[in-house]
Amino acid sequence: MSDTVAPVASLMRIARVAVPSPLRRSFDYLLPETLIADFPDLAPGVRLRVPFGTRELTAILLELDTRSDLPADKLKPVSEILDPTPLIPAHLLKLWCWAARYYQHPIGDALHTLLPAGLRGSAQAVTKRRAKDKKPDHSGWETESAHTLNSEQQRACVQIKHALGRYQGFLLDGVTGSGKTEVYLQAINEVLERGEQALVLVPEISLTPQTVARFRQRFATDIAVMHSGLTARQRLNAWLAASSGEAGIVIGTRSAVFTPLARPGLIVIDEEHDGSFKQQDGFRYSARDLAVMRASTENIPVVLGSATPSLESLQNALNGRYQHLILRERAGESSLPAFQLIDTTHASMEHGFSETMLLCMQQHLRAGNQVLVFINRRGFAPVLQCNDCGWIAECKHCDARLTLHRTPPHLCCHHCERKQPLMNSCPSCHGKYLAPVGTGTERSESFLQSRFPGIPVWRVDRDSTRRKDELDRVLANVQTGEPCILVGTQMLAKGHHFPSVTLVAVLDADNGLFSADFRGQEFMAQLLIQVAGRAGRAGSAGEVLVQTRHASHENLQLLISQGYHALAERLLTERRQTSMPPVTSMATLRAEAVSANAPRDFLLQARNMIDDYCQRTGLQERILVNGPLPAPMEKRANRFRQQLHVRAWQRQDIQQLLSEICLRLEQLPTQRNVRWSVDVDPLDMI
Repeated sequence: MSDTVAPVASLMRIARVAVPSPLRRSFDYLLPETLIADFPDLAPGVRLRVPFGTRELTAILLELDTRSDLPADKLKPVSEILDPTPLIPAHLLKLWCWAARYYQHPIGDALHTLLPAGLRGSAQAVTKRRAKDKKPDHSGWETESAHTLNSEQQRACVQIKHALGRYQGFLLDGVTGSGKTEVYLQAINEVLERGEQALVLVPEISLTPQTVARFRQRFATDIAVMHSGLTARQRLNAWLAASSGEAGIVIGTRSAVFTPLARPGLIVIDEEHDGSFKQQDGFRYSARDLAVMRASTENIPVVLGSATPSLESLQNALNGRYQHLILRERAGESSLPAFQLIDTTHASMEHGFSETMLLCMQQHLRAGNQVLVFINRRGFAPVLQCNDCGWIAECKHCDARLTLHRTPPHLCCHHCERKQPLMNSCPSCHGKYLAPVGTGTERSESFLQSRFPGIPVWRVDRDSTRRKDELDRVLANVQTGEPCILVGTQMLAKGHHFPSVTLVAVLDADNGLFSADFRGQEFMAQLLIQVAGRAGRAGSAGEVLVQTRHASHENLQLLISQGYHALAERLLTERRQTSMPPVTSMATLRAEAVSANAPRDFLLQARNMIDDYCQRTGLQERILVNGPLPAPMEKRANRFRQQLHVRAWQRQDIQQLLSEICLRLEQLPTQRNVRWSVDVDPLDMI
């Protein structure tokens, strides 16, 4: 684009817009007089239809100007103005543009992602409801009374209420079952009484129905629900209800952070530590971090709640950026469960269960209680092996083994989702003795059904809950309180309330202890504490049994004996010693291609650019670069993957570096041979 600034005819105005494209720039278009006459109050935040190449696309107006870097005869005219008034308030448009720059994503593609699917085309921004989707009538609505708070809850609630009307970040750090949700509810009640709205973010779709049900029992107000399990029309209706102020409360997963509020009053991020708040492809934003930025922009408080806060949030609390609200005791009569490690190094195992574990399960079931079995592997077995020659079924497209599934029988790669039929003989030696090795949720379910006849066994994983409402059906059966066994993956660890579960059985706690990801032990500890928190939540004593082959591991012992925060303190010390996040800021450049050499060669060019930038700016001592290196799983979905990690003590140093490097990488001829991306503040290193 030319640096010469050419004035445009006085009767013409320039629309600077964001167009959904992979280019990191905005585009200028002419606004015809006829459109200006029809829309005299045109302002940033409206949608426009513009010609782009051979297509016509929906763009978002960023600003109006009278000058352009291009001469007037090179500018195309805007085809249509779709909205009479801005869909995105000015302060949010500014924030979303900042987010696109911060996460180093093309602005047009980012803003396109932020709009609900129903507004990405030329459809009008109007609410349409089917007859069965009638707006609820709240007249005469009988709401549930607020629960009595204990002293810790009361103190936290008072602090949050006092902050209404100004920005303040709160870390609500409460043990599982401590009543964090009741604190949210009573703070939100104050927000509604002030005539304002509340935005509540939850990590998973599976948690949304129970959260919505509890909020509807408490509040006689419209509640807008936002998550990907809804139709495009349902999401658009919810978006419009929130932006118009019709809905007093908005509840949703990470994308709900982009929903405009007419009268913002409070933002709540439940289970703030959860990795689901970070988008892992495309526009790689963190909903948690953007929610904090949004609260600051809108001058309202934000509450981050968790029993196992992320090290980033704990660091912010230590630095005084967040006010640390601690709930040490469980609400009501319940107490924290007791932990016990079971060393399986020399134990006799039956389908992944030690005899100690099975006897304890039998005791709890005979007492009329429920048992939760946690194993973070779906399928029947993670390995299919030939007993004659040792051959193992592996994915042809990934550096991974195929998982055996029994319902229906097949082999599946859980990384690229490639499936293949189950063979009758070994493809290597033609032997007939193919044996499943290891335990998954299907195998555990089958074994427990035979071991405990007459006791219902409910499996909860991504396979068993594919059908609509299947998870709700299972949870409803569990809520009856009748003795049963729940077998599942981390879907069971997030926020569920099972009053009759008194035993949590963890089959394998070792995966996170030796992860290639530097956050592996943090994630392992969070998952263990979260799933353990499902036990003993309704007065009955809870127990947690953890099977491990490394019972003497120092960090596992610290977690079990002194709790999550003791381990988090040690991990923070290690991060300081190794200059890893959250002590430093981090960004990862990723490249992948069908050729093994192309990603490495591309990132070597990126590394040379970074080294050159650091020399020119004198930042050699302030920016640390590692790589390019093969990803821990180098081949996935038939593509080879490499990574380049950049760290700095000052966030702005990384931002300035990436702003220059990304534009230069776009110009490389070799970038056409690879898929490349930038991940700022990455969570997943695999």
